[in-house]
Amino acid sequence: MDTTGRLPWPSLLVLGGATFVMVTGEMLPTAVLPAMSADLDVPQARTGLLVSLWAFTVVVATFPLVRLTARFDRRAVVAAALVVFAGSAALTALAPTYSVAAGARVAGAAATGLLWAAVNTHTADLVAPSHLARAIAVVLGGATLGTVLGTPLANVVARAWDWRGAFVALAVLAVVAAALVRAMVLPAGAPVQGGRAADAREGADGAGGADGAAGADDGRGAEGRAGDGSGAGVAGVGAASRPSLRPVLVVAALVGLVLVGHFAAFTFVTRLVEQPAAHLPGGVSGLLLLFGVASAVGVAVVGRVGDRRPGATLVVTTVLVAASLVALLAVGAHPAVAVLVVAAWGLTTGALPPLAQTAILRAAGPEHRATAGTVIPVVFNLGIAVGAALGAAVVDRAGPAALPVPAAAVVLVAALALSAAGRPRRVATTSAADVENRETAPFPG
Repeated sequence: MDTTGRLPWPSLLVLGGATFVMVTGEMLPTAVLPAMSADLDVPQARTGLLVSLWAFTVVVATFPLVRLTARFDRRAVVAAALVVFAGSAALTALAPTYSVAAGARVAGAAATGLLWAAVNTHTADLVAPSHLARAIAVVLGGATLGTVLGTPLANVVARAWDWRGAFVALAVLAVVAAALVRAMVLPAGAPVQGGRAADAREGADGAGGADGAAGADDGRGAEGRAGDGSGAGVAGVGAASRPSLRPVLVVAALVGLVLVGHFAAFTFVTRLVEQPAAHLPGGVSGLLLLFGVASAVGVAVVGRVGDRRPGATLVVTTVLVAASLVALLAVGAHPAVAVLVVAAWGLTTGALPPLAQTAILRAAGPEHRATAGTVIPVVFNLGIAVGAALGAAVVDRAGPAALPVPAAAVVLVAALALSAAGRPRRVATTSAADVENRETAPFPG
């Protein structure tokens, strides 16, 4: 872990590249939907289900895979999962039938769930808690670029070559990312001097190297890292004093609820903005690009200010997401209003994931960090899937115009609950020397 105030930029940028590859792969079927459907001789709706199948697989497979790989160096896990991801993309490119393509996507999704869990945890292990929001923003910047640039670039490749070529390009990128992870990412707990590791890799490739530094859920190494500023542990404290996992689950569940509201509306964003988009350059595509760019700005803002009061900032951001959803009711008033609303929506939802991950990982402390890193992709994908399903139910009954108010209400309920959860409460803590009262909350700040 770097405690000097410097960030391990090469490691974070490489991990950001891995998230770029992951998100591009997740959304790739939407970029090549018509051509892929025609070639595999299935309706477009069925090809679109490959994205839903992906999310469902992440939810189901992540925890078992994390447990199976817990004893290995996390960098090796990330690299191996990227190789499996590459194989999945290559098999999809060669798939003669829809069934083969679907099976390949399941393998890729399982690898992605493991990737997200390992990347989340390893990012937290590389930096001091006071720099966690900034580090997460850097890594998630790759995921944002995957949405803003990766999917459109895949569409360009598909048009210039064919949809299979886009999946081949994805496979190549994944292999390159795997090689970079093994060559450049520091092990957990590595010292950083002048931005470079000082003999950090020595002995790190052993199976137990990363796990011992990570302070995994069985408590290994947790006491040794109690002074990292997380407030999660005290040297010499007995097992009864270990922080509870409950705050992690509470914050994660509430963030998942925010995503339910957001994706209920975002799944149908094209229909929500199609009227004003008709009067704007670039139409719906232009507004979607604006949303993506604003999301990238939101991630960048978190990288600058998110470490100051991440808990309070998360609550405020969630309230602003709810306000943006309500404002969707006004997008038909004038094209300029649509531009402002979409930009605000993108900015706030872009800031949400890094703030949420920072809050969850800080609540976890070293003791529960591995579990927290696993909970994040499961809850996020579950929120996406449930939100899309509920949004579809509302649209079927009342049309897309009925979405903003219930979506905003769900997000606002989550914001109020996050605010209440963030209030400190008095608890008794047993240390080796005495018993003291201290204030705790599910997330700091």
